[in-house]
Amino acid sequence: MSVSDATLTDFIRQHRLPDSFDGLARRYYLPLLEWLQQQREHPLVLGINGCQGSGKSTLADFIARALGEQGKSVAVLSIDDFYLTRAERKALADQIHPLLQTRGVPGTHDLGLAMQTLDSLLGQGADKSTKLPRFDKSCDDRAPMSQWPEIRGPVDFIILEGWCVGSRPQADSELETAVNQLEAEEDSGRRWRNFVNDALQNYQQLFSRLHKMLQLKAPDFSCVYHWRLEQEQKLAARSPDCSGVMSAQEIARFIQHYQRLTEANLVTLPSHADVIFELNTEHGIDTAHYS
Repeated sequence: MSVSDATLTDFIRQHRLPDSFDGLARRYYLPLLEWLQQQREHPLVLGINGCQGSGKSTLADFIARALGEQGKSVAVLSIDDFYLTRAERKALADQIHPLLQTRGVPGTHDLGLAMQTLDSLLGQGADKSTKLPRFDKSCDDRAPMSQWPEIRGPVDFIILEGWCVGSRPQADSELETAVNQLEAEEDSGRRWRNFVNDALQNYQQLFSRLHKMLQLKAPDFSCVYHWRLEQEQKLAARSPDCSGVMSAQEIARFIQHYQRLTEANLVTLPSHADVIFELNTEHGIDTAHYS
C-alpha cells in the first residue's frame, strides 16, 4: 500500500513531526497498513499500547488518514476519552484514596461508556451513527456531548489507543513492594495500587473486544520522563504564558502514577501482542515483529 507524497508532507506539517518521519512511515507504517487490510475481521478493532510520549496518537491518526485515503471508514478512540468526570474522580479520591483524583490509572475510566461506544461502532449499519466521547484535558473534565465528533455508517476499522490498553492485572505478591517514591510515601498501605489492580480485571471485558494488539515498545521506563519533558518544553515554547506546563520535578512525580503498569507491560505485553515496534530513545523504530 502507498500514500501520496502530498499526504505524507501534509501529515508531517500538521503534526509538527521531523522530516525523518517520512522514512519511518514508508518503512514501518505502510507495511502495517497492508497487514491490517489482510485481516479477516470486519470491522477490525486494533488496540495500540505504548507509554506516554511513544507516538500512539500519531500512529493512530496516520492509520486513519492513510486508510481514509483508500475509502475506508476509521474510528479513532483513545482510552483518555473515557476518563471519569472530574466530580466522579473526586468522589473516588474522597472515598478510596487521594491519588485517584489524578486521571489515568485503571479505575479512573468509564468502562461502560467505552464498551457501549465500541459495541455501537461494531454493529453500526448504513442508517446508524455513533458519537465518539472526548475529554478536555485543559479543564480536566469530559467535553460536552455537543463537542463529540460523530461517525455515520458502517465502520471498517476501529482503533483504541492508550498507555494501559491490553494491560493485565498483576499477582498480589507483585504489589507488595513499592516501585517508586510515590507508592512508598503516598500508598504505603497499598490501598491505591490494590484498587487499580482490581479495577484492571474489569478492563479485560473491554480489551476482549480487540481483534489485534500492537505495542510501541519503549527501551525502558526512563524514556517516559525524557519524552514527557520534551513535550512540556515544546508546549512552553509554543505557549509561553501557559500555566499548565509542568516543571521537571512535577513530571518526575506525575509519571510515577504509571510506572508500575508501564514497566509490567514492557515485560508481559510482547507475549500477547500481534505486532511489536521496538522503539529507540529518539522515537525511531529499530525493529518490527509480526506474530
